[in-house]
Amino acid sequence: MSPRKRKKQNNQETFDFEESGNGKVPIDNDNDDSGNEKAPLARSYKNWFLEYASYVILDRAVPALEDGLKPVQRRILHALKELDDGRYNKVANVVGHSMRYHPHGDASIYAAMVGMGQRNLLIDTQGNWGNTLTGDGAAAARYIEARLSPFARDVIFNPKTTNWQSSYDGRNKEPVHLPAKFPLLLAEGCEGIAVGLACKILPHNFNEIVEAAIAYLQKKPFELYPDFDTKGVMDASNYNDGLKGGRLLLRAVFEKVSKYQLSIKEIPFGTTTSSVIDSILSANTKGKVKIKKIEDNTSEDAEILITLPTGADADATIDALYVFTDCQVSISPNACVIHDEQPEFIGITEILKRSTDNIRALLKQELEIKLGELEEKWHFDSLERIFIEKRIYRRIEECETWEAVISEIHNGLRPYKKLLKREVTDDDVARLTEIRIKRISKYNSFKADEVIKATEEEILSTKRSLKRLTAFTVSYLKQILKKHGKGRERKTRIESFDTIKAAEVALPTEKLYVNREDGFIGTSLKRDELIGECTQLDDIICFCGDGTFRVSRVADKVYMGQDILHVAVWKKGDEDTIYDMIYRDGPRGDSFVKRFLVGGVTRDKVYDLTKGTPKSKVHYFRANPDGATRPVIIRLTSSSKARNKEFEYDFGDLAIKGRGSNGNRVTKYAIKSVRALFDTEMKRR
Repeated sequence: MSPRKRKKQNNQETFDFEESGNGKVPIDNDNDDSGNEKAPLARSYKNWFLEYASYVILDRAVPALEDGLKPVQRRILHALKELDDGRYNKVANVVGHSMRYHPHGDASIYAAMVGMGQRNLLIDTQGNWGNTLTGDGAAAARYIEARLSPFARDVIFNPKTTNWQSSYDGRNKEPVHLPAKFPLLLAEGCEGIAVGLACKILPHNFNEIVEAAIAYLQKKPFELYPDFDTKGVMDASNYNDGLKGGRLLLRAVFEKVSKYQLSIKEIPFGTTTSSVIDSILSANTKGKVKIKKIEDNTSEDAEILITLPTGADADATIDALYVFTDCQVSISPNACVIHDEQPEFIGITEILKRSTDNIRALLKQELEIKLGELEEKWHFDSLERIFIEKRIYRRIEECETWEAVISEIHNGLRPYKKLLKREVTDDDVARLTEIRIKRISKYNSFKADEVIKATEEEILSTKRSLKRLTAFTVSYLKQILKKHGKGRERKTRIESFDTIKAAEVALPTEKLYVNREDGFIGTSLKRDELIGECTQLDDIICFCGDGTFRVSRVADKVYMGQDILHVAVWKKGDEDTIYDMIYRDGPRGDSFVKRFLVGGVTRDKVYDLTKGTPKSKVHYFRANPDGATRPVIIRLTSSSKARNKEFEYDFGDLAIKGRGSNGNRVTKYAIKSVRALFDTEMKRR
């Protein structure tokens, strides 16, 4: 294989492709004529990697659009068809038979087969095939059995429309694609990781897929959303047609058994009852939720019983479980398929359309094959009637050679050839000579005419179906829905979820302490002053004596600033708390008074509430969560020249402004102290 040179188009490098056993593989066309002989294997490694990447994408991880199957799944179904006699086969036997076509070991075949069996669509299972609700695995391959489902027999196989290729070792033939007359990819779903790309197509509802295909053929609008055997509730508002960038939110379904007991009846797709329970226990250990006891009573249906401690709020606990556990999960789809030997990223709607077009094309091909067979049957039945009724067989009694027999029969048929629809060939004549004497002697002309007439009617019916192919396809899909759609109704409900903020449902399981002198706050400072309870997700606002403040997340220990005046849990957008402050501008400047709100802030950023002059000092600070104001008594120093060295100031006379305002001058003299008029405690000396 000699590589072609790399081309340049629009200043971008492009690669030529070469044919390989695994499809088209990009050629790295770097010319090795540079004379670098120190790395003679470099080019080989590059080509090997490209071939490996191509193989993983095309022949392992990503499903084909034509039949919706990965190669291992296609080979399993082909093996089941070859072994199919109506009875169950040991899975170990099926796996071994599949290895005639699959180049990998039995473990990968067994795992793929278990996944297909658990989806209960293509494989009819017997034995312990695991439990998708609890996460329990299937029994060993030698203990469980399988056979093709009636649905698989109806829609997947037709050797007359199947293209075949040699197996990996050349000893057997396997299908290139199975002639699947159903969008299997959407019903089964698929997940795979290849080299440089991934595929995640979620399973959709069987009946809704058929209805959507019918709507597409009838040029009507349709929508498709995933559906899961684990049931649950789904918010598909951001599904994005299954393309990259979309997102599904899935939630468990709770039932209130009693005031302090909850039961999880349905779980999100991708989880098991074991993983949900583990996530709840982990959240309980971390203090994010409070539960007393949890039990797993799952059998055929999910049932996780949660007992709450006395005094707990069931609704608040459910919200917390959605936020902090696997009771709510997010899934990001990424629809990728193989089409024309290359990966394509197309949405669920396009997959449905192309799959439906493929079904229509397969049905057309089957009708054309059937029409050809019917016309061939009519031709030979008519030829046989002429051969027997006109006693042409008697003309060969005196013939001594085979050539003479053929020639004599041709001569005998010549007057009647105009009654036929095509020329009579030597093969036709040879078939006539194979008719037994017993059949000739018992030939019933009336019955033969009925058979030919029935064949003619069937030919007309087939031609009508070909002429009205879309209507025929719709009728076929309706028959599939009627025959196989029972019991496959939607299981996952579609709803719109309200956003639950973690900070709003987190439980106050932590205690916050402050070391005012050193300027630290945290949950680990248990020897210092207790501020109160908080959650792990709370923000703390802290005001210091130099007129600065900052907001920080609760932690074991965090530095907030020297001489802490006030610490509290802070909620973004808190407009109820009004702060009163009197500060001195610089070491000897005037004193100012201000009332302000704290709006949006950046976490851990230091904000200055003064004019910014160095060595400014806060004389008085008070937080008013209720928005009420308090009059204060301001006492000046005895050395000041003011006549009145003590006076009252009412913050209610001051307008409420933003934190960046400088405030109003309250006095130009030095302040000794400020105290609230109705408080016994001095806020600041």
